[in-house]
Parts: sequence; structure tokens; C-alpha cells
Amino acid sequence: MTSSTPEPGTPARRPQLTRRNLLASTGLAAASLSAAPLLGRSAAQAAVSPDCPPGTTAPVPPAAKGPAIPASGYLVEEIADRVFWLTDGLYQMIFVTTAEGVVAVDAPPTIGNNIARAIATVTKSPVTHAIYSHHHADHTGAMSLYPKARFYAHRDVEGLLRQTNDPNRPLPDVTFDRHLRVQAGEDVLDLAYHGPNHSPGNIFINLPAQRVLMLVDVVFPGWVPFAYLAESQNIPGWLEATAQALRYPFDTYVGGHLTRLGTRDDVLIQQEYIAELKTQAANAIATFNPASVYQSVDPANPWAIFRAYLDGVAAQAASAVTPNWVDRLGGADVYTLANAYQLVESLRIDYGQLGPFGIHP
Repeated sequence: MTSSTPEPGTPARRPQLTRRNLLASTGLAAASLSAAPLLGRSAAQAAVSPDCPPGTTAPVPPAAKGPAIPASGYLVEEIADRVFWLTDGLYQMIFVTTAEGVVAVDAPPTIGNNIARAIATVTKSPVTHAIYSHHHADHTGAMSLYPKARFYAHRDVEGLLRQTNDPNRPLPDVTFDRHLRVQAGEDVLDLAYHGPNHSPGNIFINLPAQRVLMLVDVVFPGWVPFAYLAESQNIPGWLEATAQALRYPFDTYVGGHLTRLGTRDDVLIQQEYIAELKTQAANAIATFNPASVYQSVDPANPWAIFRAYLDGVAAQAASAVTPNWVDRLGGADVYTLANAYQLVESLRIDYGQLGPFGIHP
């Protein structure tokens, strides 16, 4: 047995700096409690499990649900003339059957060898053209499964692939800066780069004849974005990418993730969610009291102080937004806090809304 009482003559130990006491100092625990009834959880449940363990998250709203995945582990559907959508319920890609062979966009490793099985259900042609949406391995980590393909990517993707030297992601044969038209038979895929967003080299893949647009890790139809605004590297560019997408005359949107395809309305709904979160993040930066963080963190530890401040600002923003979205977008209770944190940081360091850390008088 150990005792929490120090021996006589020894200094008292400072309580361990944990996520729970940081959250308590910044109001995040209170935010979890206040939202709990709206999320269908008791305050006691929320206090015990603020990190949303399995079974305590909000019900998935109807708008987030997609088609069932068959026992094969994948679903393949023709979504426009000769354009097929392939998904395992977590990741998505497309392929086009043309007179010259199959054009594949991405190769998620979670789908893996089911890509060839899915293609074989609609054509005997091999993959002759393979397009990188961007370099991230969770979407393109099985590109090596296209051994007969000619690979296309933005030039930034080529540089990033050279850095990592991943044998499962072959270097592209063709690169471009701003625009590239890939034609196979009668089908055209217009590749465009409008600047960095989710990652350097993340491109827009437009099929004008079929009115299909693929843009990965920007819009998540039916769901809030993945954590920290999809862990995007350029937040101003990521925010602008939705407006850039709406300039295309598409009917079907392929976002690369989760349960279903999207429409123009899904892009507008995500813009609405992000706009509300951005407003509340700016308000939290302007109104959060930084003095409150000194109550339970080590005043000699600037990282602890700043961590508690940022957590508190993000919590204030998230607590104002989450109840409005749990019935509209899947995962609003899971990732709004992380997304608020990222927006707070972008407003501070990208847009100059520095709050109490602005220009000293």
C-alpha cells in the first residue's frame, strides 16, 4: 500500500498534470457535462467518460448512413456512365472503364486486393492509368497493385513520394503544375490544382461528361470532418477548397471517406458547419479568460499553461456548436472539439486573431 501523505520533512508532490485536471481547469469537463443531455447521455456518464468511449456517442443521424457493405467487404456501383465507385465503408475510390483500359483514382490499402476483384466484376481490362489524388498512404498505399499502369500526380506529390520512398506508392510517370487533361478512349478526366489545401498536391479530379467531382479529405458527406479539420496542412486553403469545388458543375461528389457519396448540398452543409465553428472559435479567442488556467497547472511550466489555454478556448467554441449538429452530421460529438482546436490555431497563427497574445501595449 502507498500513502498520498508525504513523509515529514519531504516536499509535497504537485498533483500529476493529467488531461482530466487540465480539462477541469479550462472548462472542458463542464462543456462535456452541459452537452450531455443533448447527446442522450447522463451527466454522470459524461463526467466518467469525457472521451466518448464506445457506446456513449450520439446516435448516427440518418444523413450519415450509406448503403450496406456486402459480405465481400466492398461495394462497387456504377455512379455515372462507365464511372464506378468502390468503397469498404471507410475509404472510397473511383475507376472508369474505357476503350483503352481502366483509369483508377487512388488505391486505399484497406480495400487492397479487393480493388482487382471489384474491377473484375465489370470488365476484363487491366488498369492502364492510375491517378494520385494526393500522396497520403491511407488513400494511395496500394498503388503498387497497378503494375501495368501509367501514373499521374501533381509535381508536389512526386517530391513527397521521393522523400518517403514507399515501394507501395510508385513514382508518377506524368506530373503537372496546374492542369492536366487525361484522356482514355472517349473519357476525359480533368486534373486541376488550385493550391495547397488538405496537403500539398491534393487535386480536383473532374469528369465533366459524367458530372462527377472527386476531391479527397475536404468534404465528408453526412459527417463532420475527421479530427483537426482532416489533419490538413493548409487550413486557409482547405477552407477555400469547398468554394472552389462548388465552381464545378458536378452532380456527384466523391470525398474519399466513409459511408456514402455526396451532392452539392453536402458541400454547402459542411460550409455551414465550418462557418458556425469558425464564428464560435473567434468568439472564444476574444472572450476566454486566460487567468483561469493558472488555477490548476504549474505556473512554472509555460507549455502546461498554453496547453490549458488552447484546450479551454477550443472547448468553449465546441460546446456552443456541438449540440446544433449532433442530429445533422455524424461524429459531431466525436470530432467537433478537435476541429475547434484546429480552427482556433488557424485563426491565431494564419489570420492573426491572437487574443491575449496580441501586440503588447
